[in-house]
Amino acid sequence: MSATKILIHLVWSTKNRLPFINSNIKQKLFTHIRQNALEKGIEIIEINGFVDHVHCLINLQYNQKIEDVVKLIKGESSHWINKNNLLKDEFFQWQAKYFAESVGVKDVGKIRRYIKNQEAHHQSNRINVMRELNL
Repeated sequence: MSATKILIHLVWSTKNRLPFINSNIKQKLFTHIRQNALEKGIEIIEINGFVDHVHCLINLQYNQKIEDVVKLIKGESSHWINKNNLLKDEFFQWQAKYFAESVGVKDVGKIRRYIKNQEAHHQSNRINVMRELNL
């Protein structure tokens, strides 16, 4: 039997980078994405994000294509958000594009920490931008 370890860091954002992933839906969304992915044979190692985007570390199986995995995750989750009216009167969509990069086994810990710490990462970036603008 063959074995593969193809680790992929995925990032995708909300349509027009709208800040829809708020504290009210964030954990529900990520829990749902994990459960749905598991049902479809997609192994999510880590998932987190910020108000307008999601980071996800997956272990791609030998018979899976990145494009298909992303399509399954994004398509089903946007449908689920709208079906369950999680944004009340807003229609939710993901942006069509996404970013994917391979991750070496030795870098898994670093990428997992980066994904887990999205809030802190974006807060420090915001502070740095404000300092640059003298605000």
